[in-house]
Amino acid sequence: MDIIITGAGKGIGFELVKLFLQQKNDRIIGISRDIRSLEKLQAAQLYSLQADLHEPKAFTTLLDIMRLMNFTPGLLVNNAGSLVNKPIDTLSDGDFDLMFGTNVKAVFRMVKALLPHFAPGAHILNIGSMGGFQGSAKFAGLSLYSASKAALAVMTECMAEEFKDRGVKANCLALGAAQTEMLSLAFPGYKAPLSAAEMAGFIADFARNGHHYFNGKILPVSVSTP
Repeated sequence: MDIIITGAGKGIGFELVKLFLQQKNDRIIGISRDIRSLEKLQAAQLYSLQADLHEPKAFTTLLDIMRLMNFTPGLLVNNAGSLVNKPIDTLSDGDFDLMFGTNVKAVFRMVKALLPHFAPGAHILNIGSMGGFQGSAKFAGLSLYSASKAALAVMTECMAEEFKDRGVKANCLALGAAQTEMLSLAFPGYKAPLSAAEMAGFIADFARNGHHYFNGKILPVSVSTP
C-alpha cells in the first residue's frame, strides 16, 4: 500500500513511519519540516519530503513526486499539528493563522490535492484531539487549539459524506494524552499514561483497518484527558 504521513519527523508521526516500514510491501512518503530523523532510517521504501504545509508549493511538489514514483495513496494520515498555549486575551492573529493553518487548512489542501489520485477504498485518517471533542474537558490556554481540532472533526464528517461515491472513507481519532513534545507544550510537567509509540501502535492498526467498520466518525482515544 502507498501511504502518506504528515508531521512524520517526530512524535507519533515518526513512530507511525517506523511501524509502517515493517511491512515491506508498503511505500511511505513522510512529510515534515525537519526530515533528519526520517533520513536516519535509511529505508528504501521511504521517501522523506521536507515541506512546510503552510506553503501551496508543498502540495505541487508532493504531486510531482507521486507522479515520478507512480504512487497511488491508499492511506493518508493527517498528523501534522500546531499548538500555542496562551490565554485568549494574549493570542494574536498570527497564533490563529498558525493553528488553523496547520490543523485545518493544510488538511483541506492535502485532501483536495490528493482526491483525484487516491486508490480505490482509500482511507483518510485525521488526527484530532480530545480538546476538540464536543462535551470533553476543556483547558485554559488551549482555546484556539481546541477550536481548530473541533473544525477538523466536522470537516472529517463532511469529507466522508462527499466522498462516498468515490469509495474514499474518512475518520478522525480524537487523541487523549500521549507523551509528545506537543503535550509538554500544553501541559508542562505532566506525565502521560501512554508513550508516543504506544499511541502510534493503535493508530497504525486503525489506519489499516478502521475504515472497514467506520466512516465519518470522530472516535475518542483517551485513557486520560490529560
